Amino acid sequence: MSGTIAHSDEHRPAPRADRPAGGVGRWRAWVLAARIPTLSAAVAPVIVGSGAAAHEGRFDPLAALGALVISLAIQIGTNFSNDAFDFLRGADTTRRLGPPRVTQMGLLSARQVLAGAYVCFGLAALVGLSFVVRHGWPVLVAGLLAIASGLAYTGGPWPIGYHGLGEVFVFVFFGLMAVVGTTYVQTGGVSTLAVAASVPVGLLCSAILILNNLRDIETDRAAGKRTLAVRIGGPATRVLYEAALAAAVIAPGALRLAGLTGRWFWLPWLALPEILFLGHLVWWRDDAPALVAGLKRTSRLHLAYGILLAASFLG
Repeated sequence: MSGTIAHSDEHRPAPRADRPAGGVGRWRAWVLAARIPTLSAAVAPVIVGSGAAAHEGRFDPLAALGALVISLAIQIGTNFSNDAFDFLRGADTTRRLGPPRVTQMGLLSARQVLAGAYVCFGLAALVGLSFVVRHGWPVLVAGLLAIASGLAYTGGPWPIGYHGLGEVFVFVFFGLMAVVGTTYVQTGGVSTLAVAASVPVGLLCSAILILNNLRDIETDRAAGKRTLAVRIGGPATRVLYEAALAAAVIAPGALRLAGLTGRWFWLPWLALPEILFLGHLVWWRDDAPALVAGLKRTSRLHLAYGILLAASFLG
């Protein structure tokens, strides 16, 4: 189990259960652990999947809300488990350049953070039961895979994120499955539009992780975390990021040419100035502050693009 992994000397001890550390209150620590700026990864695909359902004239607000709760619960649960497991495996140390990690900082113990992850995954399963009753085993299988993968991303004997498969995980679960699943629980079917739309959504979500791993190449390499960025190096990782942005630019036109969208197909191109800015920034800058800022802006781009893409289905 991950809990048996030895801590490095750089790790800070966890606080007592009845006392916050570092002047940060207990609830503030949980907010930090949830990584609120990353939650667009859970929201955008639900918006796009709901847009695809609305395109068929079958938008179901209650089902959309349930899909959103499940998506957010799985995302937050994954963030909690990553916080704890990365600390236990020695990937999060005082040298890391990104946002704070509560376990590494001693604000919460690994046991507490993992308990929070299990609560989130349990909530996702509880809400998902209503969809299982309505739609049967496909929803059950998809939900179990999503929860298991959230835990296995940095936990377990073969953590996905430590073997260069993080981007694939994000594309599959926060692109394909999240978009198509959201449409499915509203319409009872899998539409071509939902599958096609999941590609740019998943690639932009992967771009968030690509940039995160680009920033962390040195500390991940030192910790033995073999992310895709560590494996292929900084220059190739930048090319991968630019390719994800390019795919998002191409997608609206491709969807229109395929006859899947109407006269408002161009709406996602309103995000083009931000896409060009981020493409320039990531290509030319390699300092940590620029990459951290780019990471936040990529997350916001993902959400804005998702809203514009969903809106383009309505025209």
